[in-house]
Amino acid sequence: MGIKTALPAAELGLYSLVLSGALAYAGRGLLEASQDGAHRKAFRESMRPGWEYIGRKMDVADFEWVMWFTSFRDVIIFALSGHVLFAKLCTMVAPQLRSWMYAAYGALAVLGTMGPRYLLLLLSHCVGLYVASLSGQPWLCLGLGMASLASFKLDPLISWQNGFVTGTFDLQEVLFHGGSGFTVLRCTSFALESCAHPDRRYSLADLLKYNFYLPFFFFGPIMTFDRFHSQVSQVEPVRREGELWHIRAQAGLSVVAIMAVDIFFHFFYILTIPSDLKFASRLPDSALAGLAYSNLVYDWVKAAVLFGVVNTVARLDHLDPPQPPKCITALYVFADTHFDRGINDWLCKYVYDHIGGEHSAVIPELVATVATFAITTLWLGPCDIVYLWSILNCFGLNFELWVQKLAEWGPLARIEASLSEQMSRRVRAIFGAMNFWAIIMYNLVSLNSLEFTELVARRLLLTGFPQTTLAILFVTYCGVQLVKERERTLALEEEQEQDKEKPE
Repeated sequence: MGIKTALPAAELGLYSLVLSGALAYAGRGLLEASQDGAHRKAFRESMRPGWEYIGRKMDVADFEWVMWFTSFRDVIIFALSGHVLFAKLCTMVAPQLRSWMYAAYGALAVLGTMGPRYLLLLLSHCVGLYVASLSGQPWLCLGLGMASLASFKLDPLISWQNGFVTGTFDLQEVLFHGGSGFTVLRCTSFALESCAHPDRRYSLADLLKYNFYLPFFFFGPIMTFDRFHSQVSQVEPVRREGELWHIRAQAGLSVVAIMAVDIFFHFFYILTIPSDLKFASRLPDSALAGLAYSNLVYDWVKAAVLFGVVNTVARLDHLDPPQPPKCITALYVFADTHFDRGINDWLCKYVYDHIGGEHSAVIPELVATVATFAITTLWLGPCDIVYLWSILNCFGLNFELWVQKLAEWGPLARIEASLSEQMSRRVRAIFGAMNFWAIIMYNLVSLNSLEFTELVARRLLLTGFPQTTLAILFVTYCGVQLVKERERTLALEEEQEQDKEKPE
């Protein structure tokens, strides 16, 4: 109720003003804190000289980001540029062989980067799951897939398999876990699709062409086998009108985002400050809330940049890859919360939707979420923090359904029915604001640290109650209303487009 209801323009304008002012105020506090802490001893390991001519240091606490755009940047550019070049030549000369070219180039890149023994290790897992797919038993394929994934996540098998990598370099561990983990998910998808469509008779060659597509190999995103196979098998792919313009725009946005992050880290040390809890505890409440929020926004930007670069290459290859994750700013329900849309689609298709059905019954939903987060825990690597993160997010997803069921209960449903649609939207936005901060706190546990999460929760909910708590909830409420307004506008535009396409 109230989903498609518009609020008065003046009210939305007030929400925009409140939200803009609050973000500016929190940003000012973070900027001052970054300036004050730039020369602290605790910051030295996570800082390096930046723009020295204006006296700015740079936050380099994120190892992966620094490696991607410094020492490993040239390798990434070289490998992806080579892929684009050979793919274009093959599409022009022999388009029916382009899937083979993708696989050959990807396999050679893995061979040159990680060594022949690592390549043979992955091939053994591919062959094992291919053989399992011949049985036509989905439970066997999924079970073997999870066993293969566990072998890359749990000792002693992980230590033994790690020995197959030759040489040492900065991103060796990241590439090992990324390549092996995504390989298992891709092979499992292949096996499950083979079981679902026995009449199509997929071959081992189809699996290898799917797995060794280089842009997706190490870092994803993952496309389910059925989507990838149908798209890559087109002999003469045709681009939609304006598609090249969108590809160039996506590439430009990725470059702009990389530059924006670089500039941001010269002024806001959002990754280093949480590591010094003594310093972080002295921040004003508004700055501390902004710090927690900005940590999740950065993780989204990081994923959007990575997938944006990879997806640009994939679109040049006439593929339609998974979209970047939904921005954390636009999230106020756990059902939409994910940081990797490809893995989210994989889990939904093979586990969550398969068990949960329409996601309207309490018990099937509980079983579906427990199974989904059990596999997610295995994917992330079992440890105490991951266990806590999974339990919290599993609870959040189920709690939403419980609240929805409670809202449909007779007395409460009658109370909401007595409200105007605008008031119903306002009431729902209050719960959305509380849910928004639950999403932030539950995910801050894994993205930062448990100690920092405890500090934020204590300051915002206990020592800051009621002034800080209510002020932050009101600001968040304003943001949720603006997001709802954007969703309402998009829904109306979609309906109008559908009406235009209907025959008169």
